[in-house]
Amino acid sequence: MNRTIRYAGVAVLIGIAALALQRPLRSETAVQYRFSFPEPEHHWMAVEATFTELAAGPLELRMSRSSPGRYSLHDFAKNVYDVEAIGPDGRPLRLTRPDPHGWSVLEHGSTVTLRYKVFGDRVDGTYLAVDPTHAHMNMPASVMWARGLDDRPVHLTFVPPSGTNWKVASQLYATERPLEFTAPNLQYLMDSPTEFGPGVIREFAVDGHTFRFALHHTGSATEVDQYVADVQKIVRAEREVYGEYPSYEPGHYTFIADYLPYASSDGMEHRNSTIITSASAIRSNRTGLLDTVAHEFFHNWNVERIRPRALEPFDLERANMSGELWLAEGFTQYYGPLSMRRAGVVDLRETTDSFNEMVTAVLLSPGRAVRSAEEMSRMAPFVDGGRPIDRTNWSNSYISYYPYGGAIALALDLTLREHYNGRLTLDDYMRMMWRVHGKPAAPRPGYVAHPYTIEDAELRLAEVTGDPTFAGQFFASYIRGRQAPDFAALLAPAGLLLQTQNPGSAWWGGTRLETRNGVVLADTPRATSPAYKAGLDAGDEIRSIDGTKVAFPDDVASIVRTHKPGEVIAVEYVDRTGTAKTVKLTLEEDPAVAIVAVESTGASLTAAQAAFRAAWLGRKG
Repeated sequence: MNRTIRYAGVAVLIGIAALALQRPLRSETAVQYRFSFPEPEHHWMAVEATFTELAAGPLELRMSRSSPGRYSLHDFAKNVYDVEAIGPDGRPLRLTRPDPHGWSVLEHGSTVTLRYKVFGDRVDGTYLAVDPTHAHMNMPASVMWARGLDDRPVHLTFVPPSGTNWKVASQLYATERPLEFTAPNLQYLMDSPTEFGPGVIREFAVDGHTFRFALHHTGSATEVDQYVADVQKIVRAEREVYGEYPSYEPGHYTFIADYLPYASSDGMEHRNSTIITSASAIRSNRTGLLDTVAHEFFHNWNVERIRPRALEPFDLERANMSGELWLAEGFTQYYGPLSMRRAGVVDLRETTDSFNEMVTAVLLSPGRAVRSAEEMSRMAPFVDGGRPIDRTNWSNSYISYYPYGGAIALALDLTLREHYNGRLTLDDYMRMMWRVHGKPAAPRPGYVAHPYTIEDAELRLAEVTGDPTFAGQFFASYIRGRQAPDFAALLAPAGLLLQTQNPGSAWWGGTRLETRNGVVLADTPRATSPAYKAGLDAGDEIRSIDGTKVAFPDDVASIVRTHKPGEVIAVEYVDRTGTAKTVKLTLEEDPAVAIVAVESTGASLTAAQAAFRAAWLGRKG
């Protein structure tokens, strides 16, 4: 029985959440899944799937290779074993293995029951994790599916381990039975992460929409209450960008969070929910965790509904590449800290520090000379969870589309605000994208009616500004081109300065150092750095600088601090072949920059700057 306690506008939900909107289910054709956990301490789950009303011909069963919201391959079949297929008479059916990711039943009747086990022990937004405290299920890592049955409804039954009272948190559709749920089709199912365990749930309503925060953590109830109050502020602030919430098909939006010592840090967007995981506790990393909340919730408009055509529908059997991630992910990266500031949960310094990370990535990385924002987006299949074992040159050829796109969003927002005297902002552009590409209803849940291309994104900017020339030039310069915006000039109207962080300080390259048998360059130096120009490379062991022996990584920084930009130092090192060498390295001024408020320098903030800043970063929602 459900019991709800209300206080300060937040509802504490005890027991299973109230039933969501019901959807008719054609049980005779629905694919049936049953999940059980005989030995949760050993991190595996038993799955039984039943496929009915099958046509003649092979039944092709697949494990996904990719997962909605991820762009690289993960090959989930590697953790599947003990696979068997059974006919309606209980007899085993012959299975073949056509490739590493699938199984086929060549001869069968109208019904096939599939049984298998799947191992999972990683708590994040991509994989499956099973242990005695919960089952953290990303469906592509958990569910074997059949080709050709994508549009069939799905019925799912969750069986808790013996002696437990686990509950389900998910964007799946509820039924009258608390441990049985449905999905309208395969795309929706695979986009529906599920937490099955004893976690707490807080519920609140905004503008007639229900939001649930399901949390598995080690903290106190008071921490949860205060934290969810801040989540609600962010949910309200982000609504102001678009003017409305999407229509959540199951009747609610669900935050699923696992803040556990053994979790990996991650955040993953889904159509009506998000998965957020971290080894941090609320008490130790409140701002960082809220930043992920703000980012992922903004995705329920941008990318889940305002969706690149290259990602619609999501292909579960290959890497999904899009040239629009600078907008889908990067603009979301910008709106995360912006929304937190507008919600009043962070101060100005924390906000400008977030913006500075984006600006620095664009201004200081040599990768911008190699690839545009559009081209960086297409790198996602290699970098989004991909783990190459060979060395790459990404320190000189790649900038993440997250900060790159975030910096572009910052530049466009400030450009519009200045050029149109505050009458037009990036919020207006996002509302235009929402009206044309995000809001129109698709004929089936889990799909998008009008996904966009990069040409559409440019056209929407032309429409919202009434200036196709401006839109064309902006895209040519900063999206398809490799120019950097003039951030110093753009930030000035808000009373923010972009200034050198360590003026007059010498810089040798800032390459990360590790202690192995000696002090070794752990990464390839940036192509713009003195270390690179001097010929140093990853793996080189630094022995001495200007005759001073180097024993620890901090020794390098200490020695460099005694010099000035322009001075030449002798670096003795041993390269990967074991050859001892000496090079002359010319120090430069540290290029690091920082965004600071003008008033923090002792200068006065003008009335115009204060008004600009308030309109941009002021409280909303």
